[in-house]
Amino acid sequence: MLKITDLKVAYGGIQALRGISLEVPDGKIVTLIGANGAGKSTTLRTISGLVKAASGTVEFNGQDITGKPSNQVLEAGIAQIPEGRRVFPNLSVLENLKVGAYLRKDADGIAKDIEWVYQLFPRLKERYWQLAGTLSGGEQQMLAVARGLMSRPKMMMLDEPSLGLAPLVVQDIFKIIGEINKQGVTILLVEQNANMALKIADYAYVLETGTITREGTGLELLNDESIKEAYLGKTKAAK
Repeated sequence: MLKITDLKVAYGGIQALRGISLEVPDGKIVTLIGANGAGKSTTLRTISGLVKAASGTVEFNGQDITGKPSNQVLEAGIAQIPEGRRVFPNLSVLENLKVGAYLRKDADGIAKDIEWVYQLFPRLKERYWQLAGTLSGGEQQMLAVARGLMSRPKMMMLDEPSLGLAPLVVQDIFKIIGEINKQGVTILLVEQNANMALKIADYAYVLETGTITREGTGLELLNDESIKEAYLGKTKAAK
């Protein structure tokens, strides 16, 4: 579904991505793991059109979307859930969901999808009237994901969905990610909690200082001693 070839990105004189190549097959969960500053968020932002690539290509369903503006990337079927949730704090839960459907014109379909995301996130239905800024961190993350689903994406990119959340809430978020994938949405996941990310990933890439250094199935990397030492030990210690 998504194919990135030799993608390079620079901020000023700093090389953020040094020619990475990766693929996200239709219907799968693919994760990017790596330390802070490795280039994970830059990868997502470049796919979304928020950051300009110096060279290389991004293809989605066979179409070259390299450098396309963000609204066209969204129209093509890619939704990004940004790091830090970025809900609209002074809008209600329901208003945030409607903002997620701003490119759509099918009122009946939007109404059905609001009910669909309420089934996925019952807590949001209970709080549909509440201002998003007054929700807990976990509820805001649920709202950010639900808002992304309102564009009816073919692929969803999630940037650090576990950031700043309690371990029990993180488990809930990852269960929901798995459920969304089962309902037909392809997932590209950027996550520092390597343990959780590799457990649900069909395939995974390790990004270090703008370069992909390892790749394999989620299970292969989960059982790789060098990955355990570099990432999984830190994850356990952080808890």
